[in-house]
Amino acid sequence: MSYIQLNNVMKQFGDVIAIPDLSLAIEKGECFSMLGPSGCGKTTTLRMIAGFEDLDAGEIKVGDRVLSCKSTNYYLPPEKRNFGMVFQAFAVWPHMTVYDNVAFPLTLKNLSKQEIEKRTNDALKHTNLVKVAQKSPDDLSGGGKQRVALARALALNPDVMLLDEPLSSLDPHLREEMRFEIKALQRKFDFTIIYVTHDQSEAMALSDRIMVMKKGVIEQIDTPLNVYNNPANKFVFNFIGLSNQLNANLSSNGVSFEQVSGVFDIQPTPPNDLIQQGKAILASRPSDMEFVSSGGIPAVVKRRSYLGEVVDYSVLVGNQELRIQKGRRDLLLNEGDSCQLQFTKLHWYPEI
Repeated sequence: MSYIQLNNVMKQFGDVIAIPDLSLAIEKGECFSMLGPSGCGKTTTLRMIAGFEDLDAGEIKVGDRVLSCKSTNYYLPPEKRNFGMVFQAFAVWPHMTVYDNVAFPLTLKNLSKQEIEKRTNDALKHTNLVKVAQKSPDDLSGGGKQRVALARALALNPDVMLLDEPLSSLDPHLREEMRFEIKALQRKFDFTIIYVTHDQSEAMALSDRIMVMKKGVIEQIDTPLNVYNNPANKFVFNFIGLSNQLNANLSSNGVSFEQVSGVFDIQPTPPNDLIQQGKAILASRPSDMEFVSSGGIPAVVKRRSYLGEVVDYSVLVGNQELRIQKGRRDLLLNEGDSCQLQFTKLHWYPEI
């Protein structure tokens, strides 16, 4: 049985329906990411789970506990849900020490002094903050402040950890470091994480499963690898990873492109319904294309850039531009060189 369940949840703000009808199941102990562009409804969904927003329809449960149910007008306040919450803003208090920041929510629960000390010290230990426990958070780096926020959430011994864009204000190096720390904490304590982000690399690195949303609707839920390799539709393909799209003309003879001579046999062939329409979009990742000596699609190298281990090319197929990424030890082409392209993996989508 699924641990967290959202059943036909709806949320409306004035005349705007942010979440039209959302049903979702999250397993105990998994890291589940909600991914999508700004305004897609991921933070609203998280806030309904946390209890910061009530439902306009539907039900939310954790295990056998009902958290919110519109049909019975039941609503459990956030402080009684036993969730840890980490926000994009660090939300630490500069007039308190690191220790007091972590201990503060425990004091609101009227726990014994011994229990507060034990939980606070354990949380500081697991987030590597023991040595700075008596400092002000203002004396710490951005990563240190985010550790304080994590420690404060951990000290509650939460059933579920809710993280809303927690790393977006950190620099790239710290962001990568904190990803590993969050994942290590999850494995150690085996709590469930619901992670909201618009950063696909964060979602891919942390998640057991990813939900991609668009305008309050689920587009796909799957493992990071399957979302990347087998996107459910063109929106998911474009949102996850670098993507290329070529407008193609289709016929029973093969595939052709504007301002390119020839008709090409491209595998896998387009579905019959797209062939009947006569047009489609050929989509492929920059890493799923090869330069070949013959039998490929004619192109011209427009730009070449070195990105460490990868060489990033921009090539023109007729008047359409594609990106191709190859290893720095592969055959190098120069700007202006003619070349031929072959796809090692591709997807076909309708134009609209």
